[in-house]
Amino acid sequence: MDLDLRKLRYFVAVAELRHFGRAAEQLHITQPVLSRQIMAIEKELDCTLLVRTTRRVELTPAGEQLLEEARGILGAVAAAVRRVHDADRGTRRLAVAFSPGLHVSDAIRAFTARHPDVGIDVVPARWWEPDAPLRDGRCQVGYLRRPFDDAGLRTVPIGREPRVACMPAAHPLARRAELTSADLDGERMLDTPTRRTSSLEEKLELIASGHGIALVPLSVARAYSRPDLAHRPVTDAPGIETCLVARADRRERLLRDFLEIATATLRPG
Repeated sequence: MDLDLRKLRYFVAVAELRHFGRAAEQLHITQPVLSRQIMAIEKELDCTLLVRTTRRVELTPAGEQLLEEARGILGAVAAAVRRVHDADRGTRRLAVAFSPGLHVSDAIRAFTARHPDVGIDVVPARWWEPDAPLRDGRCQVGYLRRPFDDAGLRTVPIGREPRVACMPAAHPLARRAELTSADLDGERMLDTPTRRTSSLEEKLELIASGHGIALVPLSVARAYSRPDLAHRPVTDAPGIETCLVARADRRERLLRDFLEIATATLRPG
């Protein structure tokens, strides 16, 4: 079966807005047309993707999975089209993925100083699947934080950063200067295996509203600082490795230059 990209875009609009009327308005089509297209893709896949209520739309497990897959597919297609246009115009471009909280700007500035004619795109990597932009072709290189599946990837270790416990500012543990893992026993922990949220912002909203505590990299806690959240060091929590990552089968000169420059720029002295 061939997936229709137009139908995928329609589905993503409904899935993200959780409303047929607003999605139809955004897509500049009528609501009946949009409903027929969603029904068609459900028929083609032979599964229910959306549960329609009087007020909003909810995703089934199959719908959640298709939304995740569709975002990657549509992003990869857009990147491929851009590369075709770049080739036609003789434009050179490098796309760099980055994990939340990690700053790659110093490396980009150093690279641009050596290659001022090369366009740079930056793509945020999802916290639960940071290597996806490399695997689907949206990016040639990433500044990422483990864990991820490194099969077929070339990695250059950059450093390690500590993890901190992120919790509501009013939580009793927030009164302590530092914690150990034992202090978190019995606490409801939000992590990838137990609850996958669609964004880091959603995860922080859940924490702030009292739905649990999460161990997050220190750079994430600092980048997303807010008054209703507190973060405390966990002295015996293992650190997280940061690294530059590229597909093992990509060896073009621009990529090698970026890896060399970024390694020297980002690795602690």
